Amino acid sequence: MTTEKVAIIIPALNEEEALPPLLAEIPSQLVDWVIVVDNGSTDATTDVARAAGALIASEPTRGYGRACLKGLQSASDLGATIVIYMDGDGSDDPADLAMMLTPVREGQADIVIGSRISHRSERGAVPPQARLGNWLVSHMISLLYNVHLHDIGSFRVMRCSTLAALEMREMTFGWPVEMVVKAARRGYRIQELPIHYRRRSHGRSKVAGTLIGSVKAAYYMLSTTVRYAGTRGQHG
Repeated sequence: MTTEKVAIIIPALNEEEALPPLLAEIPSQLVDWVIVVDNGSTDATTDVARAAGALIASEPTRGYGRACLKGLQSASDLGATIVIYMDGDGSDDPADLAMMLTPVREGQADIVIGSRISHRSERGAVPPQARLGNWLVSHMISLLYNVHLHDIGSFRVMRCSTLAALEMREMTFGWPVEMVVKAARRGYRIQELPIHYRRRSHGRSKVAGTLIGSVKAAYYMLSTTVRYAGTRGQHG
């Protein structure tokens, strides 16, 4: 029986409607803590998450990477050894948690990334502009670092020690790219698994739901990829 402690980290910005049904789906037997990182919400995100049994970490300065880092710090303080990142809009399916956890727990992978570009994803769940941006970034990473990915998804699993060693610095939507690039340069084993990616349950995506959001996310992801490509011979 494993003694490793698992924490789910859910960065959230104004997700008061989507969080309750998502949190209700998370199987309690698989995780020790669910941490919702409120990234400057102006609605009742904190209240509904707490009411559903989640722990709250506050990161008022907005930025996806900033919220992810706050979640890691909170999980580590609690004693977690494995962290799982999930989106707070209900698009990531908690039914995939066991599948995503297994390679890390069994020592088969250092980082597991859920691919939204697969037969298991709901039709239309990933907008065309998001597909294009992720295709471009994933192919650049594959060419530069010999890591064969099809998507730069946010549903991820890794040990806290693995992520801490990467010394993450990108506080924007470039955080997922920085993680992959740094892990590849260190020779970490990165495994991609097809997930049941769903249409978001409520509201509109702050990223893929608008042209401006899509462009900003693509810029941060591409610029992060290019920036680290210039230091391929170095760690960090």
